[in-house]
Amino acid sequence: MTDLTDDGPRSFFGSPRPRLGPAFLIYFHIGVCCLSLVYVAEFYGDLQIIMFDGNRLQWATLNIAPFAIVSILFTFAEFSFGYVLGFYFYTMVLGYLWLVVFSKFHYDHSLAALSAFASALAFILPALFITSPVKQRYVLSARAFERLLLSILISAAAIATIGVVHNFRLVGITEIYKFRAELNFPTWLRYAMGVTTNALLPFAFACFFARGQIFRATGVILLLSLFYPITLSKASLFAAFWLLFLALLSRLFEVRGAVVISLLLPTSIGVMLVLLFKVQVLSHSQIAVYFGTVNFRMIALPSIGLDLYSDFFSTHDLTYFCQINFLKSLVSCPYNEPLALLMQRTYQIGNFNASLFATEGIASVGLIAAPAAVLACGLLISLGNRLSCGLPPKFILLSMGMLPQVFLNVPLTIAFLTNGTAIIFLLWYITPRTIFSLDAGKRTAVAS
Repeated sequence: MTDLTDDGPRSFFGSPRPRLGPAFLIYFHIGVCCLSLVYVAEFYGDLQIIMFDGNRLQWATLNIAPFAIVSILFTFAEFSFGYVLGFYFYTMVLGYLWLVVFSKFHYDHSLAALSAFASALAFILPALFITSPVKQRYVLSARAFERLLLSILISAAAIATIGVVHNFRLVGITEIYKFRAELNFPTWLRYAMGVTTNALLPFAFACFFARGQIFRATGVILLLSLFYPITLSKASLFAAFWLLFLALLSRLFEVRGAVVISLLLPTSIGVMLVLLFKVQVLSHSQIAVYFGTVNFRMIALPSIGLDLYSDFFSTHDLTYFCQINFLKSLVSCPYNEPLALLMQRTYQIGNFNASLFATEGIASVGLIAAPAAVLACGLLISLGNRLSCGLPPKFILLSMGMLPQVFLNVPLTIAFLTNGTAIIFLLWYITPRTIFSLDAGKRTAVAS
């Protein structure tokens, strides 16, 4: 059985003792990420969007050195929703500060690097340290909470069934792009699938896992896996594996260490595969899928997004948030197409969304004002800390398990509305805090 009701030592007064976080792991993570970016530039240099020049290595090292010191904030901060997003965004900005030294694009690199540094601080500080609880004025009873979980499973099964009617193809990961352009889901179904896979099912899995209901948790994983042949997206394919991976890490490590390892371990595996390729133990085809999916797509591409958006909006009109659909109908906008398609047409790299740092920041208000926009986003994220306060840390990590990757790759508004972050906030708020302690008490009674 699993017990996520306590995550560390407590003081005499019952509050958690201040504990230092995984400082060594973070510094090791920084080194691995930089090495990974070197290999990404080597393997994907033909795309002309990521470069590396050994003659400028010392400048890249000096460029990230001050930012490496910022990681001390994760050593002293307690775990929260913002801690997870903050660390993932920290990794993204770290990658950009490394890559910008080698960038081939002709915008003001110094200004962009300072803007990225300031934006990262503007996001991290409120996301890590605003954690005061919001008073629960409405809390579900234990019975109502059980009905909520049952409703999530029923609605997810119904949405999956409707999705199967529109599309169901069992194809390999390298073939999904042949068929994905043919998909034409109704708008409501596309939104429903996004909320279900990124918010509702991870929340249900976290609840069942935290309460030791392993069979029900397994059922959620199986249901989540069904969405891959429907959506033909890599996120759907790896969602089940990712949640199980986080569940394992949460069992083996203190929760802040688990957050760091959730990025460090996959990145390290990709680096090791490249080293094995270089000594001719593995072939390029044997490492291509993993390295391309993890080291390039998951780790490097969000950082590359900052480079591309900085370049594009150095010579084009800013959006002033008109990329948000409901604002586009109210104000004039210099662009008639989504930014993702605009980037695709300009840089020939596929449909390219980017994080709030690039969209709500660089694209909307420019490099100079970007830290102010990102600060507002960080304050909004801190609301998640407050709404989830009192819930077990490892439960929070599992229930939000899909959201870090969402935030790295789409704007804030899309992450909140289309991908279910707002739903997660609501679910955290109404979840009874006693439900986990009651389950823990029942298991203790049975054991005794």
